Amino acid sequence: MLGGSGLAQDRAGGTVEAVAPVPKKPAEARADQLDMLFARLYKSGGAEEAQPIERKIWTLWMASDSPTAEVLLAQAARAMDEGAPRQSLDILNRLIGSYPDFAEAWNKRATLYYLMKRDQDSLKDIDRVLDLEPRHFGALSGKGMILKRQKKYGAALEAFQEALTINPGMESVKASVKELERLEQGI
Repeated sequence: MLGGSGLAQDRAGGTVEAVAPVPKKPAEARADQLDMLFARLYKSGGAEEAQPIERKIWTLWMASDSPTAEVLLAQAARAMDEGAPRQSLDILNRLIGSYPDFAEAWNKRATLYYLMKRDQDSLKDIDRVLDLEPRHFGALSGKGMILKRQKKYGAALEAFQEALTINPGMESVKASVKELERLEQGI
């Protein structure tokens, strides 16, 4: 760089205008961060080491390029926590209608459907989550829980094992795998 003028020297000694790198869009930056976090999560030594990484992943999943989407997601979660499933569902339906590529909105609605014992609706939303974010260990774990509740033990075991492939530190999922393996063996 020559004197802050925006010019740089090329190999032949001439000057050319320096090109600044194009900044990444927030979604691209989040995707890069997720890739790094998933690599660390996979290599983590256990639940204690995995938990802070897992929290960072959840934070990134809950982030959106739209502050409105984030506010609606928080409102839906609050309504769920306060025992207002109908209100939460209304908010999530609006959120998904406006932001159909926001995987965490689909995941939150899948969770709500699970709590409402609307398993088929939950599984449908989980499929959408996994289309948008195939590494969503939370959705895979939820899928396993639904399939286990439906007594589809082989399919549940498969979902749990896939979740553990992505996030090997999930202790409750490990326990579910052991339980299902015992059921599969008839013990």
